[in-house]
Amino acid sequence: MSNESRIGFLRAGGDPAAIGAALGRHARAAVRERLVPSAPWQACAVRADSPQLAAMRDWVAVQHPRILRELEGLADGLDLPFAQVFAWNCRGEIAAAPDGCTTVMLPGPRPRIAHNEDGLPQLDGHCFLAEIAPDDEPGFTAFCYPGSLPGHTFAVTGAGMVQTVNNLRLRVRDARAPRMVLGRAVLAASDPKAALGVLRTAPAGAGFHFALAQAGRAEILSVEFGAGRVSQRVVTGPELHANHALHHPGGCADQVVTDSSRDRQAHGTALLESGVRDPLTVLHDEGGPGLPILRADPDDPDDENTLATAVFDIGADDVNWRVHERREAKACHVHRLARS
Repeated sequence: MSNESRIGFLRAGGDPAAIGAALGRHARAAVRERLVPSAPWQACAVRADSPQLAAMRDWVAVQHPRILRELEGLADGLDLPFAQVFAWNCRGEIAAAPDGCTTVMLPGPRPRIAHNEDGLPQLDGHCFLAEIAPDDEPGFTAFCYPGSLPGHTFAVTGAGMVQTVNNLRLRVRDARAPRMVLGRAVLAASDPKAALGVLRTAPAGAGFHFALAQAGRAEILSVEFGAGRVSQRVVTGPELHANHALHHPGGCADQVVTDSSRDRQAHGTALLESGVRDPLTVLHDEGGPGLPILRADPDDPDDENTLATAVFDIGADDVNWRVHERREAKACHVHRLARS
């Protein structure tokens, strides 16, 4: 692990409130200086006391009380009102979330998943990897945004499960389940089947795509969920996902597909169909027609830049993975997780 990386590192553990507080303290300056004044944060803050958010808080309190306590700890660590922090972690349900991302899925005897994490440009250099050891759940390491729960970017868990996440811009009405809470809940799942159970029992919320795989299992699952429905399929050949629904029955008919998402999907698929199998070659590509896969333009039309790239090699009893900064072929963080 490089000491010069722009991607920070945090170790935290204990009960949910302690974990949330540690995440908050680590990111307090970035949230106050770069997020709170921003238009996306303010769009959520003005809805913080809405009946919709109150109903979502009640649902989380009943169905995922540990995660609610983690959110309360996060607000304490940030020294910000809980209502605003909760609203920010429901941004997909109440405002136009800027999150993007691109995922490459390469099935085989040793499956590979690779992922560009695309987010707000002002957070470049302020995101971090968090190695979390909860008291009563499997541990995990996840890429974290300041002010946000783990579980909506990329992660690997103590159960040997890999999770990468893409935004789906589904048109959702009457959202009741925050997708970021569901993403955090999946990090505690023992296997992909248990993860699907978490998603299938939830009411309607905004949309995400998960690529899920686990050490000891040969398959990669492509999972699209939101609007109260879950669609899953086993990935049978090289495949790319660029943050719009490809197989969700409702989402494919009623979603927003930005120019960037459409262009990344088309060009990345073309690269895979041409025989390219190195995930960094795909995810760091800046060519092709339209908008690029690697996003570095400060005037990106979706207000997103590539903040990190992760590559996961999934074996029979381990996951070897590395994290790269934008355009860097050499990894800034290298990890091996032996399945516990």
